[in-house]
Parts: sequence; C-alpha cells; structure tokens
Amino acid sequence: MSSPSRRWMAVLALAGLAAAAVSTFVHAQMVSDPTHVSFCDINARVSCTQVYQSRYGSIAGIPVALGGVVWFAGILLLVLAHARGPAASRAHVDGYLLVWSTIGLAVAMYMAYASFFVLQTVCLLCLVVYAAVIGIFVLAGSASATPVIRLPAAAAADLGHLARSPVGLVLALAYAAATVGGSAWFVRAEQAPGFASAAAGESGEPNAAPATSADQQSEFERFWEAQTRMDFTLPASAPHPDAPVIVVKFNDYQCPACASTESIYAPIFAKYASSHPGMVAQVTLDFPLDPECNDETPNGQHDAACEAAVAVRLAAAVSPEARERMADWLYGNQAGLERDTIVEALESIAGVDAARFAARYATEIEQVRLDIATGAALPVQATPTYIINGVLLRGGLAARYFDAALAYEIVRAEAPAP
Repeated sequence: MSSPSRRWMAVLALAGLAAAAVSTFVHAQMVSDPTHVSFCDINARVSCTQVYQSRYGSIAGIPVALGGVVWFAGILLLVLAHARGPAASRAHVDGYLLVWSTIGLAVAMYMAYASFFVLQTVCLLCLVVYAAVIGIFVLAGSASATPVIRLPAAAAADLGHLARSPVGLVLALAYAAATVGGSAWFVRAEQAPGFASAAAGESGEPNAAPATSADQQSEFERFWEAQTRMDFTLPASAPHPDAPVIVVKFNDYQCPACASTESIYAPIFAKYASSHPGMVAQVTLDFPLDPECNDETPNGQHDAACEAAVAVRLAAAVSPEARERMADWLYGNQAGLERDTIVEALESIAGVDAARFAARYATEIEQVRLDIATGAALPVQATPTYIINGVLLRGGLAARYFDAALAYEIVRAEAPAP
C-alpha cells in the first residue's frame, strides 16, 4: 500500500470511528434515559433512534455501533503497523487489511439492507459508517497483499514481532481490554438495550422487560410526573374499555417500528393482565401512512396500509383471535404487502373472501378515517405514537420504562382519593 493510500485509509477510519463512537454514545443514552432524543432524529424516515432500537441495533445486548468502533480502531492499528512495523511484514498487513475490510463491508451492506429495505429508515450516522467502510475496502483491495491462504503462517511471525515491541504490545492489549470492557458495560447495563430489551429469547418466547433499579425508578417517576396530561377522547367508533390505565396506540401495520413495539410490549401487557386483571387496557387506532386514505401523509409510502387496517377490522368482526392473527401476519409480512396478498391472507385467517372485502371496504375505510382525524388533531407526526392515560409518547419508550409507566399508573389509580 502506498503512503497516500495509507493516509486516506486513516482519514476514512477516523471519520468512521467518530460516527460509530457517537452512535454508541447515543445507544448508551437510550439505555439510561428514556427521554433521550438523538440529534439525527429528523422524522419517521430519517431517524437514528429507530434503527438503534430495532432488532438489528444490537446483538446479545451489545450495540452493533460498538462493533463499528472496534472495527475502525482495528483498521487504524493495522495502518499504524503498516507504517511503523517491519518492512517484511507490510504485504502481510495489506492482507490483514483486505480480510478485515471484507468482513466490515459484508456487515455494513447487511445493515444497510436492513435499514433501507426492512426498517425503511435512514440513519445519518450509519451513512457515514457505510461510506467509510466502502472507501477502506476499495483502498485495501488496491494493494499488493499476501495471499489469504498464506496469512495464518505469516500471522505467527508477525505476532512474534508484536510481542517484542513494547509499544505494539501495549496498544494491542489496550485494544483488547477496551473491546471487552465496552461490551461488558452494555451487557451489565441492560441485557438488550432500548426496544430490544423485550425481544424474543432463544426459546422464541418473549422475555419480560428488565427491572429498573431503585435510582432508575425514582428518576423515571420524576420524569413521568412532569409530563403534561392531555384531555384525550377516543373516537366513537373505537372501543371504550372500563379500565383505570388505558394505552392508546396510533398504528400503521406496514410500519416496522409499530411491529417492533407490538412484540416488545406484548409480554409487559401479559404480565399486568395476570398480576392486575382489568387494570390495563390497550386500544389500537389506525393511522396508516398511506395517502389513499390519510390526507395527513400526502408523501406516505406505505401503499397497502389502508387495506391492512381494513383487513384487521374485518378480522376483528369474526373474532378477537382472528384479529390478532391477522395483525400478526401483517407485521410479519410488511415488505411484500399489497392488496391481493392481504385479501388472500384475510380469507385464510378469518374466512373473509375478496367479495366481502370489496363490499365492506368503503364503510370500513370511513371508520379508519375517524381514527386518522383523531390522530391529526393531536397531531400524530409518526407511528407508533402512544398515549398512556393522557401522556403522549412519540415512538414509545424503552421496554423497562414502558413497564415502569404502567406500574406507576396502576399505583396512581389504586391510591385513595385525597
């Protein structure tokens, strides 16, 4: 690798390291502060937080962003080794850089696919990371490197050189210690940060939200008590449950974040249904980001969201179980939703055929528009938007704090009147 290429690789690695470090910091803030809003959360389409909080944002409680920090730091160490190490090892280092950059490119492209096509959300910090990884891969591929098949043997000799270099050895140990320490911090702080804290475990069953510490609970209660409680009235067409704690969700069945919160909050609702039966009720209102039925989103791109909302309503008319199965199917098949596939699934799940769907569509879509009008008056700016006993939450809360909010509202409801 030439000196100019090495310098450019270092510049790209520093840029990527900065973006990954900021992403990791934001993720850490999300773990400890339920109110934290990232500076790069611009709207529902351009939001770092939605990507970090998704199932793609962390692995076993460790943020993917922290992996980016580790990867870019590794690139910088290899660039330093290329510049300062033995001349005989430089071709080997070129080979290590090629392998390391190939791994990074594969991960970056997978994450880009998940962000753009699955979550349909753009993370600005992630874009910096993707660009840096691609640039580093191109530079690494242009060097005359030791063939990959010979790298294991070369690595043994290079490790020997490293062990005899005090500076190199200290840097390598510091790198390893920082990697392990950073990972351990996130694992200790929260087994799965943010929304991911209630994701399905190895058994496939949802895990309960991790408990908050006494300090976290106290801090959250101060935050919650400071929130403004609006005088919110459900539309006449919606259920009006007789429960002291009512959670309203403005929902779009084609919205990835709506699907995530649905699965993540499910075990929390189940817990209170068991421990405090009749105390907590959920009401889902439709707010499809589809201009076909929602004039509030003229540029919405969820072209089947109106049909999805109608399908769930028709399934609900059959039975609560059919409604739940229909909603689950929609959440699980968001990428390929269109009218024909929705109708086909509705017939399979609830026995409502295409003719019945077409006959009822105009009536049901007017009911959907009543929900939309209710949301527009708030206004709802993105989905999901939650209202817990009048407290408006755009996007929701980390699972542990959503749990804490319901617990607080139950205690508040059970307290004797002054």
